[in-house]
Amino acid sequence: MLSKKIFLVRHGQTDYNLKGIVQGSGIDAPLNWNGHKQAAAFFDAYKDVPFDKVYYTGLQRTRQSIQSFIDLGIPSESIPELNEISWGRYEGVPMTPEENTYYNSMLETWASGDLDYAIEGGESPVMVSQRLEKGIEKILAQEGETILICMHGRAMRILLCYLLRYDLRYMDVFLHQNLGLYLLHRDDLGTFKIEKFNSGDHLKELVLI
Repeated sequence: MLSKKIFLVRHGQTDYNLKGIVQGSGIDAPLNWNGHKQAAAFFDAYKDVPFDKVYYTGLQRTRQSIQSFIDLGIPSESIPELNEISWGRYEGVPMTPEENTYYNSMLETWASGDLDYAIEGGESPVMVSQRLEKGIEKILAQEGETILICMHGRAMRILLCYLLRYDLRYMDVFLHQNLGLYLLHRDDLGTFKIEKFNSGDHLKELVLI
């Protein structure tokens, strides 16, 4: 098995992020001004990495976040299986105190081990994990030692559990931020290790509005 380096980033900020409104896979929001600045800062920091291919989900905010790498002529591919979790009827809904209470209760339910629990009309962690597994295995089967993947916060947490063989109950140990970077290395035996954990070093000089 060949070694691989995966640069895994969350997409840049959208107005939904800024306003605390739930997005999920059903909201195809574009980056806002801050998000484009974050994308530019990430590109400036990592433009010299010899990426063999870049991947994004079926939602425009992920492609926009790495568009500058695509513009360099690096091969790219959309992997819809890596889309964000579906939050069902809560998508597009502002995070009121009541909604926040329900959200925290749901996280506690997942952490207790009930990973088949899903928001009404949405996906459970188990459903998302099964979908993500298909997407990442499609990527890992391709040639290329150094790759860039841009995706979404909750989906990233679940994917990291899969790659690092963590119990899904502990997915919230994987923090994330807009355009934060996880750098993963897979050795010749197929074992993944984290070399950078939610790194935001490239974002430190940004002044966001």
